[in-house]
Amino acid sequence: MKRRTFLANTAVAGAAMASGLASRAMAADPLKVGFIYVGVPGDGGWTYQHDQARQDLEKHFDGAVKTSVIENVPEGADAERALTQLALAGNKLIYATSFGFMDAVISVAKKFPQVKFEHATGYKLAPNVSTYSARFYEGRTVIGTIAGRMTKSNKIGYIASFPIPEVIRGINAAYIAAKKVNPDVEIKVVWAYTWFDPAKEADAAQALIDEGVDVLLQHTDSTAPMAKAKDAGIIAFGQASDMAQYKPTPRVSAIIDNWGPYYIERTQAVIDGSWKSKNSWYGIDEGMVKIGEITDAVPAEVKAEALKVKDEIASGALKPFTGPLNKQDGSVWLKDGESADDGTLAGLNFYVEGIKGDIPK
Repeated sequence: MKRRTFLANTAVAGAAMASGLASRAMAADPLKVGFIYVGVPGDGGWTYQHDQARQDLEKHFDGAVKTSVIENVPEGADAERALTQLALAGNKLIYATSFGFMDAVISVAKKFPQVKFEHATGYKLAPNVSTYSARFYEGRTVIGTIAGRMTKSNKIGYIASFPIPEVIRGINAAYIAAKKVNPDVEIKVVWAYTWFDPAKEADAAQALIDEGVDVLLQHTDSTAPMAKAKDAGIIAFGQASDMAQYKPTPRVSAIIDNWGPYYIERTQAVIDGSWKSKNSWYGIDEGMVKIGEITDAVPAEVKAEALKVKDEIASGALKPFTGPLNKQDGSVWLKDGESADDGTLAGLNFYVEGIKGDIPK
């Protein structure tokens, strides 16, 4: 779905909501919508951004929707208990906002067929389960361009969470973009094995700084790496949210997850009875991935180049995974001019040529 279609649908949803509000005003109870978070809104990143979208949802429906949240839910059996608790509490729509909730969502959905479930970044569907994700790799192509231009040591650090395709795509995209503008660049990856643990994230950042990186990227949820970057005098990028408190440096730009329009659209679909199970994967063009302000710490020509990359991705003129590209072992992956399709990207499980180190099993 293109941006204009996505935004048009949101506008239609708003119009439908207006009439829906009138009818719901006569109803006894608002629609109950539940959320489970893998972290806490205070993380300043992933969960913070989902909670901002939840607040946007309540504000948009102005009393016709009531939300409830269970925070800091570990991925596994605890997630199944939390989802069950929300379903038993009368929530007719539940958003599960982390990849590791996937099996729990599928299990609980079978027990509550009248409840609609929306699972972030997963891939398992059911008649009452949809999945949604953002093309984060598009944003990493933009910031990778800035990183490649601005590194002086030619060493970029990357804090990775778990070795799933979403994270591997991001590492590859950032490296490909950086390498395109700086052939001498290398990327160093530290796996934190957590989405949100400020102490572990800080340790991972320090390990990379000790290796001489002067640009730091992350696919974890807290601002702890940003604080380490500030102490070390290197640059970094906001992850999931703007992390604006660290402007103008070390935070020189950010990848911002914009979930609000999607939550409004899908909640409206439950209200008007049009909700159907589907997989949604939106990016810069549709507005689900945004690039935060590029500060004046970035040279004007580099800023212009990064914004050009952003615009070309939005228009479809640039596809981040376009050949010639080889796999890490040197074998051909994409021929010259060939672009990876969504199916390939959804299951991406290897590094591209030039990235050193192994992906954990």
